[in-house]
Amino acid sequence: MNNTTLQLKIKQRLNKLDSSDYDNFECWQIVEAFNKGQLQWCRRQIEGNNAAKSGGEATTVRIDDLQVILKELPLDLYDHPKFVDAVLPEDYLGYKRLDTYAVSECCPDSMHINVTYLAEEENISILLDDYLKKPSFEWGETFCTLIANRIRIYTNGEFGLTDTKLMYYRMPRRIQVTGCLDPYTLQVATEDVTCEFKEDIAEILVDEAVKILSGDIESITQYQLAQSSEQLNT
Repeated sequence: MNNTTLQLKIKQRLNKLDSSDYDNFECWQIVEAFNKGQLQWCRRQIEGNNAAKSGGEATTVRIDDLQVILKELPLDLYDHPKFVDAVLPEDYLGYKRLDTYAVSECCPDSMHINVTYLAEEENISILLDDYLKKPSFEWGETFCTLIANRIRIYTNGEFGLTDTKLMYYRMPRRIQVTGCLDPYTLQVATEDVTCEFKEDIAEILVDEAVKILSGDIESITQYQLAQSSEQLNT
């Protein structure tokens, strides 16, 4: 969806029929509301409402919707006595999975190892002492945690890791409108940056932006209509 159409759709749903009550929105306000709305929508889809299944893969439709922001990145690892870690990328939004290979003194040839789950930091001492859950080169399993914008993959000092890739959901691309002040950089945008999601998702994101803007101006009717439309199409 191009930015001209996007702005027209947002203004159309904020205005009363045959009126221009809310045409005094500045373009940067529309840009900020849309970018905020798409970030909120992405977080809701990734989180989901099923504790037993990843929200991002709750349905085949959701898998298709979110594949745009799914990204794979090789990691530069730093060794520590019981784990290796790496800095999370700047555009990181949510964890998906890790792929890595292990090497040890007895087996110098790398072997794929399963990073079975994302663990809680408070349970690390227990997990490292648990025979069934601790990192194991023999069983080809380990776990990871997130802390201070870094990801830790635990080895318990028993093996090393190589060729590690992080699969993650990145931040959605922010739209920009040519000639409009960018509310994030405070610079005037010199080119258009359009919504990267497909048309049907862009329509839902328009409702997200309308909900935010109508809430800002305390327009209850427009807020409720936008919220109802967004909920029906999520």
